[in-house]
Order: sequence, then C-alpha cells, then structure tokens
Amino acid sequence: MEKEFNVTGTCIPEMHYMVNISNKLDKVFKLVEKGKYFVINRPRQYGKTTTLYMLEKALNKNEDYLVISISFEGVGDLIFEEECGFAKAFLEIMADSLYLQHKDLATFLEEEKKGVTNFKDLSRAITKFIIEANKKVILMIDEVDKSSNNQLFLSFLGMLRNKYLLRNAGKDKTFYSVILAGVHDVKSLKLKIRPDEEHKYNSPWNIASDFDVDMSFSKKEIGTILDDYIEDKGVKLDKDYFSERLRFYTSGYPFLVSKLCKIIDEKIMPEGSLKWEKEYMDRAVKKILIDSNTNFESLIKNIESNSELKEMVKDLIVDGSKITYNEDNLIIMLGITYGIFKNEKGQLKIHNRIYEQRIYNYMSSLIETSTDVSFYNEKSNFINKDGNLDIKKVFIKFQEFMRHEYSEKRKSFLEADGRLLFLAFISPIINGKGFAFKEVQGGEEKRFDIVITYNKKMYIVELKVWHGEEYHEKGLVQLGEYLDQYGLDTGYLLIFDFRKLKGEVGKVSETNVNIGRSEKNIVEAYC
Repeated sequence: MEKEFNVTGTCIPEMHYMVNISNKLDKVFKLVEKGKYFVINRPRQYGKTTTLYMLEKALNKNEDYLVISISFEGVGDLIFEEECGFAKAFLEIMADSLYLQHKDLATFLEEEKKGVTNFKDLSRAITKFIIEANKKVILMIDEVDKSSNNQLFLSFLGMLRNKYLLRNAGKDKTFYSVILAGVHDVKSLKLKIRPDEEHKYNSPWNIASDFDVDMSFSKKEIGTILDDYIEDKGVKLDKDYFSERLRFYTSGYPFLVSKLCKIIDEKIMPEGSLKWEKEYMDRAVKKILIDSNTNFESLIKNIESNSELKEMVKDLIVDGSKITYNEDNLIIMLGITYGIFKNEKGQLKIHNRIYEQRIYNYMSSLIETSTDVSFYNEKSNFINKDGNLDIKKVFIKFQEFMRHEYSEKRKSFLEADGRLLFLAFISPIINGKGFAFKEVQGGEEKRFDIVITYNKKMYIVELKVWHGEEYHEKGLVQLGEYLDQYGLDTGYLLIFDFRKLKGEVGKVSETNVNIGRSEKNIVEAYC
C-alpha cells in the first residue's frame, strides 16, 4: 500500500508518513507504569488518538498489561440518560474491545452486564473483572467529551475516583491506570455541564496526575516525518529548510504540519517530479489559507460561539495588545483548550501563524462584505506593464476610498478596524497571483507589517496609527531595518492620522533612511 500524509483519523505507521514520537511515548509510558490516572486534553487533530494507538501497541508487548481501548464517539446520547443504561453499555463497550483477542474475558463481561442496574453494581462488576483478568488493566477512553454533556458521565468518573482511592488503601481492585483523551479536561467538561460557581472547581477527577507532555512537533521531530517520506518515496528536499519553515508557520500543530506536507506532495509538486523546491512552502501556505477544512471550521466556530473569546482574539490580532498568560482566567484557558492561544514566555499569543492569518483574513472579510470597496479596487489599475504590483497606486486609491466612504466615521472605528479595512481593500487586488501575510512586530506603537508577495516580488507594508513625531522617526528606522533583513530597498508606510491637520491627510511622500551602509526608500501615505 502506498503511504501518504494523513490528516484524518489515526496515523498508522504502515500506511502513513509519521513523526517519530518515541520520546513523547516514553513519558506517557512512565505515567502508566506508575499506575497514574490522567487526561490527555489537547485541541482537535492534535495527535491524541494516534498517541493512544501507539501507546496501546507498546503496552501490548508487555504481558503484565491488558489494554482496554474504547471511545465514546458514535455511541449516541441514549446511554447517558440513566445509570442502568450507562452501566450496561459501558461493560458492553469493554467487551466489544476485548472480543477478538480475549474472547473469554469479553464473555465474562457480557454475563456481568446482566446483573448491573446502577453504578454500585458497575463498581462491583469492575472489581470482579480485574480479579478475573489477573493483569494490570489499562483503560483508555478516547473522545470523552463527544457524548458527555450531562451529569451522568461525571458521576461515572466519581465512581472511578472512589475505586482508585480505595485501591490505594488496599480495599478494592480496579483499573491500574485510566487515560481519558479529548479536547476538554475534566474541569472544563464540568464547566460545560454545570457552569454555576459552586461546582466550578470541585472536579470528580482531582486524582489525575498532570499531563505535561508537549504534543506539538519540534523542528527536529518534523524532520523525522520528512525522513520517512524521503526514504519511502525517494524525494529530494532541503530537510533543514522545510523543517524550520513548517515549524515557523505551524508552531508544531500536528494537523497543520501534515496538511502542508500533503499539499506540497499531492497538489504542488509536479507529477513525476521527485524534488521539493523551496518556493513550494509559501505556495502551500497560500493554499491552506484559502481552502476549507474541518479544523478551520471548528476554529472559527469556537471563536464566534463566545463573544468574550472573540474580543480577546481581536485584541491580540488586530490591536496587538499584550495580555499576560493566566491560568485562572477562564476565557484564556478556553482559548488554550481550543488551540487558539498558547503561552509564550508568560505572554498570551495566537497558537501559530497559520491560525493568526486565517483569523485575520476572516475578520478582514467581515469588513469587506459590509463595505463597498469594489468601486475603488479594480485590479488592473494597480498592476504595472511588467506585471508587478504598484503599492503607491494602491495607497492613493485607498486614501480616496477613505475620504469618500469613511470621512464621517468616528475615530474609534478607524483605529480599531483600519488595518483590517486595508487588508480587505488589497486582498482582491493580489488574489490569484499574490499572497499577503501579516507580521506583528510589537513595540509601543503596535506596529503591523504585511508581507506581500506578488509576481515573485516581495513588498513590505507597515500600518500604524500616528502617535507623534518621535515615534514616527523610530518607526521609519524600524521599517528600514526590517527591509534590510529581507534585502529590500523600498518599503511602504500607511499611517492612520487623526490629527486632522490641513495638508497631511491624503499626502503621499517618499523619504530615505540610512541603515548601516545602505539607504532605504520609504513611501509614506497618510489617511
């Protein structure tokens, strides 16, 4: 069977190109060896199911262990309506998972199921099963939050918790280790089910050990999936370059790493070719940002479903706000749970550049669809005879658009959404041949640079709000230094100026900045 990059379901080594996660598995294995109960809660498509699969394969090599791997995905909601139904269904699901390899134990559970009517009976049946199995039984439950939107599931966890405590006191027999996997941890599950203050932190799973395994892929780990691909397919590529760029764009988010590789392999590399060109990376990023997939659909849905979360995302992406990471802030932790945020040296950040750009494009689109820009941004007006983009012409037309359509808009709107408005204005112009990627440079002025590639040329456009001459001069130098990093001679500065000084708004000028031994030309436009 021909192997491929997998972006749906469990990764199977014989079928898919895979990252070597042996180091991560070793850490998880040690938790199991110590008999720990823990939760692998990570965002969607973050490798949870694959980790459980690989862990189960490793544990099955040790005769001391018996692994029962089950999932609540697809079981429906009926089993969560009352204790009797849940208790019987749980034993039946366990029996199904054992049937092919341990038919005798599966039959034992089917018999026990007949006499179970409540959690007390279920607890007794589990004890009898552990004695019958005479092994260290490991229970893995995947997708715990798919069908757990009621109190019954939490009561089940409370029963397992009680058995764990009794076991440690030598008064019961129960599972040696229990691993729950899902997007939510048990505390956030409880918040979904009973969001009242009284039950906010009283978790039925406070016996769980911390799961501190970093499941994102490092640059080195990304290199191992490329090694697998190179060995299998004989493709030539610069592994160091592609490993670094994949990590740069994705921050190691497993789905995004595999998706970008899949796009290059199946959509970009010409048929019959066995070489990855470096330009394929940017083309893959451009494609992933315009294509739809369930991961991005979930990302936008989660943002739109919570107004406070949406506002915090906008604060980070549009306004460049600095927010301190704090685990007691429920909105921050919700964003972490969904994979939208990450903790970067104590500061809250959008998890990865792909997400940041996708969200930015989405918010810009909302502005575009509520604003009539089509009269002003006819693409042919901004393309020179040589096929290159004329940013100066874009500035002039954008100024005209702002004067005619936004002259009466209040300052707060332009300061908050002016940057999005410019991206909405330029997106149709560069669509097809171009690509705009937002870079947040930070600093006191909350500088935003947009890196545009069009017709294989690069343009750096900085957008900022006027905050005085001193900051303006610093900004020119910073832009000049940024141009120097890219080896460019000309940059573009769009300034949102609310001083209403005569002659300033609508002005386009050029200035030179000396950076080291080189001189940079900067085109400035005031709106």
